[in-house]
Amino acid sequence: MTKFINILKGSLKNIASNKLRSLLTMLGLVIGIASVIILVGIGTGSANQVTSQVQSLGADILTLNINSSDASLSYSQLDEIKEIGNVENVAPYKNVSSTVTRGNTTSQRASIIATTSEYMTVTNLTISKGRLLSEIDLENNSKICLLGNDIAETLFSLSNPVGQSIKIDGDNYTVIGVITAVGSSMGSNIDDMIIVPFTTAKYLGSDTSISNLYIKVSSEDVIDRTTNLIENYIKSSLGITSDYFSVSSQDSMLDTMDDINNTMSLLLGGIASISLIVGGIGVMNVMLVSVTERTKEIGIRKALGAKRMDILTQFLIEALVLCILGGIIGIVLGIGIGLLLGEMGYSFTPSIGIVVLSFVASSLIGTVFGIFPADKASKLKPIDALHTD
Repeated sequence: MTKFINILKGSLKNIASNKLRSLLTMLGLVIGIASVIILVGIGTGSANQVTSQVQSLGADILTLNINSSDASLSYSQLDEIKEIGNVENVAPYKNVSSTVTRGNTTSQRASIIATTSEYMTVTNLTISKGRLLSEIDLENNSKICLLGNDIAETLFSLSNPVGQSIKIDGDNYTVIGVITAVGSSMGSNIDDMIIVPFTTAKYLGSDTSISNLYIKVSSEDVIDRTTNLIENYIKSSLGITSDYFSVSSQDSMLDTMDDINNTMSLLLGGIASISLIVGGIGVMNVMLVSVTERTKEIGIRKALGAKRMDILTQFLIEALVLCILGGIIGIVLGIGIGLLLGEMGYSFTPSIGIVVLSFVASSLIGTVFGIFPADKASKLKPIDALHTD
């Protein structure tokens, strides 16, 4: 144990005596480990954010999407879907992007949802000011709108927007209400969106065919059974196969997102890990240089009785210490930058598993890439080493 401590002290002394070289040696590892932590943390944070957004809509919601240009639902068929067992409500919707202005304010692109009065109930949204959409608004193709909380503040600042007008694609729309701030839902930021009656979609460059539907089910326990009933109804009423439509629940969407996020995290981690390999090669090169510089020292130690294992252990410990220090600095730097990015609005969730894995990886790199230089040093013959210039 005493011998090991002495070897460790000697290794630390050699590292400290070449501070700049040691720092440059660790730099590749620091960058690699920090990159892994940051990229995987951002991937994990984004995945958690999307998951919470989907879950916020509720596990009792189904989404119907028809992707056939020859098939769509009619309003009477919406009533028929409502009659299907366990279905409580339905809300058709269309997503449109349009230019929105108010007075002399700068024009901006905004996401618009064209839907019916049931949309607010199905998606659990409420209003903080004004009123909701009504059936009369749909029947009259009324150019009215509900504003998300953020876009209302952008367009109207501190004034009350209810009763005032905005222009959407050059047409005047009267604001009838402001949606209570909720953040994101279904992958869209409701606070930055505008809701208009479904029938006014024709004024925004879209048609009024019903191809997308939110369906509220009485209980999440009957999701699978209700999904089958709706699929059978669509097949029989529209005469299309399941290739042209999909009925998905929040659980199935979450499973799909998990698969995508896991793949992306693996890909990002793999890309960042390349830096670790480069860093390991850098460690090996520097240690080989160190062996060359200290050839006489090795010869003297061997002449005084140092064994091959002593020399091997010394150089291996030096490589290991360099990599462990680089790993610690990389972990601190990675978490620090990640938290800073979090303050700037990015989603960052540090993963304990990745942090531990990064530390283990840095140790393994020190061992693997330090073996060759250490082995080369330990095999030097004393007489050859002492005769080196």
